[in-house]
Amino acid sequence: MGRKEQRRADKKEKNAVAELCKVQRKYVPQLFELFEATADPRNPCYITYPNTVMLGQMFFKGIAGIVSMQGMTQAFNDKTISKNLTLLMGCSKMKYLPHHVTENEYLERLDPKEIEKVIHQMVYSLLRRRTFEEARYKKRWLVIVDGTQTYSGSRQINENCLERHYDRGTENEHVNYHLDVLEAKIYLGDGLVCSIASEFIENSESDRDRYHGMSEEQIKQDCELKAFVRLAAKIKKCYPRLPILLLGDSLYACEPVMKICRDHGWDYLLRFKDGRIPSIAEEYQAIPEKIKAGNAEFINGIDYEGYQVNVLRYEDQKEKNGETVTTMFQWITSLQITEKNAEKMAAKGRLRWKIENEGFNRQKNWQGDITHACSFDGNALKNHYLIYQIADFIRQLYEHFWLEKKGIKRTIKNISSALLASFGRQLTGEDISKKRLGKPAFE
Repeated sequence: MGRKEQRRADKKEKNAVAELCKVQRKYVPQLFELFEATADPRNPCYITYPNTVMLGQMFFKGIAGIVSMQGMTQAFNDKTISKNLTLLMGCSKMKYLPHHVTENEYLERLDPKEIEKVIHQMVYSLLRRRTFEEARYKKRWLVIVDGTQTYSGSRQINENCLERHYDRGTENEHVNYHLDVLEAKIYLGDGLVCSIASEFIENSESDRDRYHGMSEEQIKQDCELKAFVRLAAKIKKCYPRLPILLLGDSLYACEPVMKICRDHGWDYLLRFKDGRIPSIAEEYQAIPEKIKAGNAEFINGIDYEGYQVNVLRYEDQKEKNGETVTTMFQWITSLQITEKNAEKMAAKGRLRWKIENEGFNRQKNWQGDITHACSFDGNALKNHYLIYQIADFIRQLYEHFWLEKKGIKRTIKNISSALLASFGRQLTGEDISKKRLGKPAFE
């Protein structure tokens, strides 16, 4: 964007944070009330900052794309910024925002389930609005699952870290410690994805006790598939009647995952590679009467472990440097495939990349860095991650329903800079209005 275009964009958007808060109040009006309602882990006699401020500051840290906790304290120490943010939180009597050390001590003690409750109630509120109904496929909500790292390094920052050993048995042997999370995001159309549940992949205290005295070869650490069992149970408990079409990569194309989907009444559309379940791939290849529909071909009713699965293949062709490049995609699904829906189903299957692009990539590289260790405490790290998921989704709503609608084009990093700069501008009474559109959906 050139300087002239930048000035035009700034003129259209008088105050970025005020416009963002208008979008937040429209789609998630109860957000700060939900922050306020979380169970406070502190002694009531020593509370200076209420839950709303403690969690609200972390929310605005994520909104502004601030990576470190020290950077947050330095940025938010400005008198005007502090005043504006406390007004937007509905806590105008606060003259200062908490120091990052105070924040981390609070997050170390706060139960992550409290933030998960905020996320669940936010999702319920969004789905009940029926604004995003067109994102459903065959009356099912697309839920994408995938894992990512939240920390990786040579330092074991806490006891929950997983381990990878390299050059074992040599003088160059070294260990990489990492923390991972399995994320489930619901697709709401137009590139919008919202976290509905997170399951942290870690060595728990019971795991460490069980591994005591075992060799490295005997130890079976936590992994994505183990975490998926816990994640699926969490989703079913929180959203018992939600009709789900599960999307995932080839790791999840296995009998345990398909069984969980059958037990929970979910459908699945999983990326499939021939080596993942050889018997299905062999039977598919052996059947000559494959049904074709445009660039797609499929077979229904392949038997696997006593159940019927359907296989869909799609050939994608693109022109690159004057040559036609062909890429083959393949899925297994519980949905019946027809000539009319084959290509559309393939398009839905490819939405799995949304969790990478609109999810992890923007959170790691474009607007912040979820891999930055804002604390060495395992509990605090979980809370940092969960609050960031809330901030990221509100950012997505702002970018889609305000910037795109107004024709304002900015890179994601420039959006972060504009939001942070707007924190220090004088807000009007209309900007800081705390009028609510109803009470929290759930108490």
